[in-house]
Amino acid sequence: MVIKNALLVDDSKVARFALSKLLENLDMNVSMAGSAEEALEFLGSREHPDVIFMDHLMPGMNGVEATKAIKGNPETASIPIIMCTSQKSLSFTKEATNFGVYNILTKPTQPEGLGLALEQLAIDVKGGTLPEAPQFGLTPDTDEYLADMPDNAAVEMSPEQPDGEPALNGGTAPSVVPLTSDLIEQISRSAVKTHVNHRLHELLSSLFDEQFDHLKRALDESRGKQATMIEERLSAMSGMIEERTRNLHDEVAAEVNLHMGRELADLKKELSQNTGFTSNHMDELKDHITSVQTIDTDFWQTLQSEAIQQAHEISRETAEDIAQRTIDLFVAQQRSASSKIYTVALAVSLGVFSLGIAWLAGLFG
Repeated sequence: MVIKNALLVDDSKVARFALSKLLENLDMNVSMAGSAEEALEFLGSREHPDVIFMDHLMPGMNGVEATKAIKGNPETASIPIIMCTSQKSLSFTKEATNFGVYNILTKPTQPEGLGLALEQLAIDVKGGTLPEAPQFGLTPDTDEYLADMPDNAAVEMSPEQPDGEPALNGGTAPSVVPLTSDLIEQISRSAVKTHVNHRLHELLSSLFDEQFDHLKRALDESRGKQATMIEERLSAMSGMIEERTRNLHDEVAAEVNLHMGRELADLKKELSQNTGFTSNHMDELKDHITSVQTIDTDFWQTLQSEAIQQAHEISRETAEDIAQRTIDLFVAQQRSASSKIYTVALAVSLGVFSLGIAWLAGLFG
């Protein structure tokens, strides 16, 4: 929704409070004014709201006059105004539309009607279909009969002047409206009705405000007394719980101590009766020793057989290793002996050859 900020104008605190709650439930920011004059001052000094909820009947400047003042100001003429009134007749609706009211809500305002009005307003604002501000003339705000009077009309308080007789001081005689009994009665009824409506509205607003203030004070006092009473009861209950907890703790501790004492006494008695080994204990011990010996014998036999097998394997591996080393040594020795014989033979051969050479040299020398 594009409508987020609203100005609520009403002289009744009760009406302002009720309508502001409905608007806040629709996530709107609400500013309030207690009179039309205060609303005009608000519009002149602060940021303009998205919509104005205007009360119809208020002391001083009423809702109609305030609407005309707002629509007559170019800076505020575009703000849509929703009038809240108990007079939602067809004639009043038409008249209110003529002097710039966007919509009319019947007091007391219902959530459904308020929601529909704001939804339609959002659609018109988004689509740019808001009605243009009316242009007010200078004719006085009177009943339809009086609104049709000429601008220079005057009420005739004396007998009519003869035709053609000039006016006093040489001026032009104004248009004269005859002061008939019907006109006097209509003016009187209109004035009395307006005065009575304003007075009744003031009295009802004052009564509602007094009742609202009295109810608010009563609620505040009731809440204060209730809070005090609750605090006193909580304190008393807390003290009672602490006392009962302390007593319960003492009782539980005493019961635990008594139970532990009994258990210790029974244990001491049982130990005193069983100071040595009984025949059953000896039989159990013999069985245990026998089973242990059996287990040990089996273990040692298994260990001995494994040790003998490992000794055989070690002996076999050692014999194989010694045999291999002996063969390698014999082969090496054989190779060494063959090499020595060959060397001696070679030396002998060389010596014989040298002697032969020498002999031949001496022989042929």
